[in-house]
Amino acid sequence: MQPIVGEIFEGKVTGITKFGAFVSLPDGNNGLVHISEIANSYVNDVHDHVSDGQTVKVKVIGISEAGKINLSMKKAEAPAPRAEAERLPKPRPFPARPKEFSGRQNGFAQKSFSQSVSSEPSFEDKLKQFMQESDSRISDSRIYSDKKSGYRRKRD
Repeated sequence: MQPIVGEIFEGKVTGITKFGAFVSLPDGNNGLVHISEIANSYVNDVHDHVSDGQTVKVKVIGISEAGKINLSMKKAEAPAPRAEAERLPKPRPFPARPKEFSGRQNGFAQKSFSQSVSSEPSFEDKLKQFMQESDSRISDSRIYSDKKSGYRRKRD
């Protein structure tokens, strides 16, 4: 008699390979528990979870056309209840509010008058300063590269 997909049996481990364990079912059939169906955690070695002759609870998860029975140990067990902390999403921190803004009105940020008049240089002033520094760095690098090439000695 062929087992039906979804049935749960208690069987005896008859052989262990590197890819799973063979289990003998009570009705005389044999099936394979693939290494990925042994436990809910990562299984590196099948011998760490089952041993020859051990009685295990298995669920029939598939039957091939050739009659091979695919079994699962992890689906035969009820899933372990998860802790409350695992189920709830972790809270994300709120982004820091910029200090220069005093509030929001109709979705637009409002600056207070005292904050808008500040001693900080304007964008144009910052741009001018950047361009001057950039030009001086470029000219310094040209002088350095000219000196470097002047010291080279030509071979005859």
